[in-house]
Amino acid sequence: MTAAADIIVTKAEHSKLKDINLENIPFGKYFTDHMLEVDYEDGEWKNAEIKPYQPLLLAPSLAALHYGQAIFEGIKAYKNADGEAFIFRPYDNFKRFNISAERMAMPQVPEEIFMEGMRMLIDIDKSWIPSQKDHSLYIRPFMFSSDEMIGVRPSEKYKFLVILSPTGPYYAAPMRINVEEKYVRAVPGGVGFAKAAGNYAGAMYATAQARLKGYDQVLWTDALEHKYVQECGVMNVFFVIGNTAVTPDLNEGTILAGVTRDSVIMLLKEMGYNVEERAISIDEIIEAHKAGTLKEVFGTGTAATISMIKTLNYKDYEMNFDVETWEASPEVKRRMDAIKNGVAADNHGWMYKI
Repeated sequence: MTAAADIIVTKAEHSKLKDINLENIPFGKYFTDHMLEVDYEDGEWKNAEIKPYQPLLLAPSLAALHYGQAIFEGIKAYKNADGEAFIFRPYDNFKRFNISAERMAMPQVPEEIFMEGMRMLIDIDKSWIPSQKDHSLYIRPFMFSSDEMIGVRPSEKYKFLVILSPTGPYYAAPMRINVEEKYVRAVPGGVGFAKAAGNYAGAMYATAQARLKGYDQVLWTDALEHKYVQECGVMNVFFVIGNTAVTPDLNEGTILAGVTRDSVIMLLKEMGYNVEERAISIDEIIEAHKAGTLKEVFGTGTAATISMIKTLNYKDYEMNFDVETWEASPEVKRRMDAIKNGVAADNHGWMYKI
């Protein structure tokens, strides 16, 4: 097995950073000077290398291209006022990555490759971490099957990589959301809880249809009744009803166990809100809105962190919110940002120092 000491480092001759302005940088467009690449062959991880960011040479018969055996994670790194670099809750992403790998019949990535390889990579490219408000270094670990043959079976070879991208806000403005009634994201027994690439491909058409109607994203509902809400686009979702924040539970395996979701739950409780993880129907949401008790609706995720929802539409019933009056989600974001940026104490042990 490859150990951290076996990771070969080949540095780029010149940095691309001098040609890029890190202020107001778009999400996922630019990538740092280096990447981590590791091969899985003959039942073990080998050929671990941090090297200049570059294209991959892949065969047309590559198994991942035909059968979609691919998973990924999304993590972020930040700098505090002293210029020290930290990663937000990376061990939680490491654990979830291997949960996804198991569901997709892929090998487990050892901690010394995932965690130490990522740490070494960020340490080399830490000058790419933006310091502007709502900016960060987005970390993308991913793995795909690399057998060069056509045949429906788990591969014998895989590639694990980590790439880095300096980024600004994912959703800059509050969103307009349409409740999806026809298409589904996940079903019980499926792969909704895994961060599998195909989950995102399958969601694109419904999202495109919503945008044609003037909405930014869809609020997914369950596959059987289209009654109970699941995720909002690629995010977990919260509804503040009175002094209670409700978010769909994870029991059926149709919802990703978001690291930001878990962080928000902790912070909301610290702020004095009751938090309920349970099934919540669109009917209950509409009833709360009509009664005036539905105070806030927002999404949570690594890319967006907290994304306010200003409009939620179901059939012909449109719920509009004045986000400027909200209290819960802005305060959650403020507290989380303070921890990430080293302004507030990290009482939960969320920040992993590079």
